[in-house]
Amino acid sequence: MGASKSESFSIANNEIASIFKALSHPARIAIIDYLLTVDSCICGDIVNELPLAQSTISQHLKELKNANIIKGNIEGTAICYCINPETIDKIQHHFSAITHKLKNKCC
Repeated sequence: MGASKSESFSIANNEIASIFKALSHPARIAIIDYLLTVDSCICGDIVNELPLAQSTISQHLKELKNANIIKGNIEGTAICYCINPETIDKIQHHFSAITHKLKNKCC
């Protein structure tokens, strides 16, 4: 397998690619959608909402957290998850830049 060459791209390009990679699974989108309907929740809450095993949910939460899309705060013996608004702002900024550039293009 060849090298990824990710070091050839800017930090911003790598960061947004990491975010989009983490969002590229329907279960993770469902987790985000659920977290948007509640202030915060623990893994067990998500397990009750989605047709996936707890271990699978935990793995998806790990991927979302590694991409900084969600944050987890320890509350007793549980981790309480919520959306990281800073990362959502980065996504919005990226798409706003694309939209702005498209307004001046013709194909």
